[in-house]
Amino acid sequence: MKASQREGSIQNRDLTDSKYDRWLLVLGIVFIAAALRAPFTSVGPLIQMIQDDLGLSNTLAGAITTLPLLAFAILSPFAPKLARRFGLANVLLIAMVMLAMGILIRSGSGVGLLFTGTAILGLSIAVCNVLLPGLIKGKFPHKIGLMTGVYTVSMNLCAAVASGISVPLASNAGFGWRGTLAIWFMIAALATLFWIPQMRKLDQGTGAKGSVSSGNMWRSSLAWKVTIFMGLQSLLYYVFIAWFSVLLGERGMSSSHAGWLLSLMQMAQLPFTFFVPLWAGRMKNQRILVIITAALYFIGIGGIWLGSSALMAVWAICFGIAGGFAFGLVMMFFSLRTRSTQEAAELSGMAQSVGYVLAAMGPALFGWLHDATNSWTMPLILLLGASVLLLVVGLGAGSDRYVGDRR
Repeated sequence: MKASQREGSIQNRDLTDSKYDRWLLVLGIVFIAAALRAPFTSVGPLIQMIQDDLGLSNTLAGAITTLPLLAFAILSPFAPKLARRFGLANVLLIAMVMLAMGILIRSGSGVGLLFTGTAILGLSIAVCNVLLPGLIKGKFPHKIGLMTGVYTVSMNLCAAVASGISVPLASNAGFGWRGTLAIWFMIAALATLFWIPQMRKLDQGTGAKGSVSSGNMWRSSLAWKVTIFMGLQSLLYYVFIAWFSVLLGERGMSSSHAGWLLSLMQMAQLPFTFFVPLWAGRMKNQRILVIITAALYFIGIGGIWLGSSALMAVWAICFGIAGGFAFGLVMMFFSLRTRSTQEAAELSGMAQSVGYVLAAMGPALFGWLHDATNSWTMPLILLLGASVLLLVVGLGAGSDRYVGDRR
């Protein structure tokens, strides 16, 4: 009897430990996600301050957003290989430490440190962007939609807060743009602390029989559709993060009001970054969600271009909801269009490599078109064209197929 009781006690303790470990892993994912967008979204409302302080042109100011995207493109294909060689938990921990360092360096004095720190944090975020979807697929195979929703909400909530408080912190609280950008070091440091317990508990587990090799992945038409969808939704998002506040400023809106509209746009994403992965996971295909996404982009961009300035909050909300749909969808495509954790990581790496090359063109090209035409008309037409292409490739990416299928 005693032996039986002791055996039951051990089983109960193991079950409790397992639940504790799982919740610790969830918290680690949540804090990493929270650190992945705030370093970008805090920059847009402060662009004018940075330009005035450092004497940057519009094109060079756009490069502050473009440089991390290029870093994503360069490192993303190598992230799955680094995880296989050094261990998933180890690589993620190093990435978070480097992210914290990059944030501090970027906040230093001078143009050189601004761009050096920006490049470092871009490389760090690239690793996390690629590996987290595969980690979720491997560790939460029956709750992919739920965990993808939790991950994306954490990321976008922190991003929205960063946009909204940047100008008040820099101006009203007296932090300046450097002090305001440096604040996000605390989130990266917290993410690092929460990830340390995973060092001995988290095994990689990414391999799977029958996985599509990285070489075949690059020859898959479905993988390319997911990749282009990823690039276009990123291009649309980062262009608005970089230039929405400037566009509104030229229309006579205060920087503080523009910053809160940018925050509103991102807050509008939040419910949909959570619910869209849940909806997508229950659907045979996701084409109807793609159609809704493209329609909302058209309404938002068209309203900003031709609609009433008094309704700018409505256009911002439409654009934000579209972004929530698009981001939730592409995060799910990495899992829904693949059969294994390794395939998910390979597809994520490919999509974020090529996709961010496409996205990197956005902010600088948008700024250049504005400088060349002295108008926002051509840049906004460019975004409408990107929305049309997003619809076309999204209908293919949302089909009920896997990247290894021959049909």
